[in-house]
Amino acid sequence: MTHVWDVPVHDSTRVRDARVAAEGAAALAGLDPSRTADAVLVATELATNLLKHARGGQLLVEAVTPPVTPPGGRPGGLVVQVAAVDHGPGMADVRTALGDGFSTAGSLGAGLGTCRRLADDFDLHSVPGRGTVALARIGGPARARGRREPAPGQAGAAAPGDTSAASAPFSARVGGVNIPFRGAACSGDAWTCVREGDRLTLMLADGLGHGPEAARASTTAVHEVQRSPHLPPAELLRRLDTALRGTRGAAVAVAQLDLRSGRLLFAGVGNVGARLREGDSWRHLLSRPGIVGAHRPTNLPESEAVWAQDRLLVLHSDGLPSRWAPPVDPRLLSCDPAVTAAVTVRDAGSSARPVRDDTAVAVLSPTPPDGP
Repeated sequence: MTHVWDVPVHDSTRVRDARVAAEGAAALAGLDPSRTADAVLVATELATNLLKHARGGQLLVEAVTPPVTPPGGRPGGLVVQVAAVDHGPGMADVRTALGDGFSTAGSLGAGLGTCRRLADDFDLHSVPGRGTVALARIGGPARARGRREPAPGQAGAAAPGDTSAASAPFSARVGGVNIPFRGAACSGDAWTCVREGDRLTLMLADGLGHGPEAARASTTAVHEVQRSPHLPPAELLRRLDTALRGTRGAAVAVAQLDLRSGRLLFAGVGNVGARLREGDSWRHLLSRPGIVGAHRPTNLPESEAVWAQDRLLVLHSDGLPSRWAPPVDPRLLSCDPAVTAAVTVRDAGSSARPVRDDTAVAVLSPTPPDGP
């Protein structure tokens, strides 16, 4: 099941909760004591920053795998992902905030610059008047011992030494966020991304309802995709329909990118949304009505698109409001995809539109020319 620590940071007592969350995620990721301490420091500093500079916000902590990287990149494995999300004043000078020696008054004195040095991945997106999303992933020596199976609801990466797609002209990386309904320990939504040769398969499942039974359905979908990533989207959905019998069932969307040809295929059943950025416009990729594991439609057409450096694919569960607006900031094309997912969730929500279900957003984005 997808275990997420959703920590609302609105007073100083929640900083301790951030530390506890980081310790819990580090235990799931198998980090050693040194890297666990780093994860705790990063979570504590990001939580403190939310109080000092944004009058509060939200900290999402979970054990994930890194974004999908090109063959020859670092091996996959579980790491701690910490995302700090706020609707605060934003940063006018991000470079200064990230610089050495910059620290928040009354904090540990680490500052965002030290958070960036401690993290394997660090990214930050901030817009004055809109807020900030800061994201860090902290791994450890356990990742060097070889590939682990992706955790349910997280992105998979190429196995160490996989060079089958070394000459593929296209590349992409995947990241996301998952927010359980009402701060529950597990989410009924889950996503995974598996790479096999030139084929990258991204799946997001929304188990019906929420709670443990919904999580069982979506986790079953994750495990089946990890076993059968070679299947095209429509055929994979048929396989999932069989696998999810005996569960509540789920709405499921599958996108598959051929890294050699740049061909993107999509098929979905139920109310998992999908939008593809093509240049300056956004295209809806449509799913068929139904429930995987209960009422799968007989006909499963596949949508087709072309992948390029200006593309961005967003899959999301119905935790987002139906009329959410896609992100417009072109800088998000080069951001970590999990940052883009967090910005999408933040900007789609408001106190006037309370969330009524688990919310998961997974983003497939181009790998920047200078690498992730």
